[in-house]
Amino acid sequence: MKNVNIRLTAPVDSLCDYTFNFHYLNQKLDPDSLIPNQAESSYTYQDLVDALKSGADVHIKGDVGERLAYSMGVDLKHQGGSGRPKPAGRVFVDGSVGSEAGMGMVAGALYISQTVQEPLGNIIEVAPDVDGYRKFRSITDIMCSGPGEDTLVSNSLDKDDNILTLNDGILRGTIGARMDCRGTVRVEGDAYNGTGLLLRQGIVYVKGNAGMNTGSRLAGGTVVISGIVDEFAGAYMRSGHLVIKEAKGYVGANMTGGAIYSKKKVPLSPPATPVKKTGENSKMLRRVLGVGQLEAMLYNKYEVGAKKEQYMKVRMRDGSVVMRKVE
Repeated sequence: MKNVNIRLTAPVDSLCDYTFNFHYLNQKLDPDSLIPNQAESSYTYQDLVDALKSGADVHIKGDVGERLAYSMGVDLKHQGGSGRPKPAGRVFVDGSVGSEAGMGMVAGALYISQTVQEPLGNIIEVAPDVDGYRKFRSITDIMCSGPGEDTLVSNSLDKDDNILTLNDGILRGTIGARMDCRGTVRVEGDAYNGTGLLLRQGIVYVKGNAGMNTGSRLAGGTVVISGIVDEFAGAYMRSGHLVIKEAKGYVGANMTGGAIYSKKKVPLSPPATPVKKTGENSKMLRRVLGVGQLEAMLYNKYEVGAKKEQYMKVRMRDGSVVMRKVE
């Protein structure tokens, strides 16, 4: 497919967004609808995504709104795909970019000539290889495929042990999304929403607080938050470990596997249930937290509880009440 060149007269949200603003959930953004505010062209949202999937470049002249390149490089299951990364092309923006750029992004590259508003997504800046642009790559891609010839602008990567340390003070979301390789991402500060989204292998440490949906749909990896998490932590998680200090809201909604550990007791959403820790659980906590046995003992454990039989009240003719099992 040929490269796409589009000029915008005003910022547009959700460009190059593989989910089309979660069209499969809310149908608000039609992939085949024309992109507004474009001059002398008639591209649809789908056209831009198709170009990237084919390995072509998308060149955008003008400022871009929020959610640029959301889930870029993902072969989404909701669209009949595997849920795994696939190669993607490059996005060039001659202008500034709004917040949440690169959320859930796993492949391809972003080239931006001006500023990028925080919070960022799952992206990190590397030294540019095209004059006049800043270059950003997916954290997941760097962790699992390596940096190649790219060098980090800031932060640090220990290539021997595959440890990426993010200490530039930039707020990011969906850090480590869909990572399926051994490695560790350390965040020296706070994180935005969706830390460890669909993480299959590896560890993401946040030495601060984290936003909503932390550990959401966790699929085998480990997410450790030394501070407080916002609502919906561990929602829909399938396997792996989510370790937190405390939570502002309910945790474990609709989880089907894995375990949540918290230093302070947290409010639970079904089917999350308090359970006793095993010796192996304590060893894991000591390892990932770097604490002693006594400190590890302070953590509470939650996982999917056994399905409880439900009963209903039935009032008899004589006025008495009996409980009958709901079939």
